[in-house]
Amino acid sequence: MGMAVTRLSEEDRFWSHVVKGPEPDDCWLWTGAISDDGYGRFWIRRESGQRAVRPQRYAYELATGEALPASTLLLHSCDIPICVHASADLNGSHVAPGSHRDNMLDRAQRGRYRNRHTLRLGDLPRQVRVQRSLDLRSVILDHGWKPELISAALLGVEITHPRLF
Repeated sequence: MGMAVTRLSEEDRFWSHVVKGPEPDDCWLWTGAISDDGYGRFWIRRESGQRAVRPQRYAYELATGEALPASTLLLHSCDIPICVHASADLNGSHVAPGSHRDNMLDRAQRGRYRNRHTLRLGDLPRQVRVQRSLDLRSVILDHGWKPELISAALLGVEITHPRLF
């Protein structure tokens, strides 16, 4: 006799991959699949079949009840690609809807761009962004919410690396 398999609901499965920081304004970090662009992936099943969605979009739609059109982006106020902290109250949300233009303006204002005239610290090459997301996920899965380890992963340094603050 085999054991009965209990399947989580889609929403429960989603939340099983999220670790929330202890403070109300902390990030909620995605620990599920991470795509080759450094952002999360969450598989959902619909009548049209199975497809991957961005976890922050899924979280936003859960929080607000609003299905975003494909043309609407979600902009991260925290600049952490695997953060899914979404709230109907945009003052408490780490993601907010915006257009491609809004995203480009936000990127420029935060110094997350590179061209032949500029090189900003905030602009990470794709492979570095991916590695930081993977490292951050590993820290959360291996150690839970440890601010010093999270900080090291976000900075791309070893935890043993000496710091000034």
